[in-house]
Amino acid sequence: MQQNLWEQGLDLMIFGMGTVFVFLTLLVIATLLMSGFIDRFLAEEPEPLVIPTSKSAPPVGKKTLAVIQAAVHAHRAKHQK
Repeated sequence: MQQNLWEQGLDLMIFGMGTVFVFLTLLVIATLLMSGFIDRFLAEEPEPLVIPTSKSAPPVGKKTLAVIQAAVHAHRAKHQK
């Protein structure tokens, strides 16, 4: 009686773990297939990168440039101490 119970428990464990293993394997395969399908057929085109040119930027005045240089100099001096 005891041996039969052990055999049934072992059979049930192997059947249960095998079922979970097969299910998870199929789930991974299905996920990979769906991901490949989406990448191949429904992929969105990347947006073109727009690089601003220096011609479109307004010129910086001498006073504004001096203020920016003073701010950068003060920031660098503060972090060097």
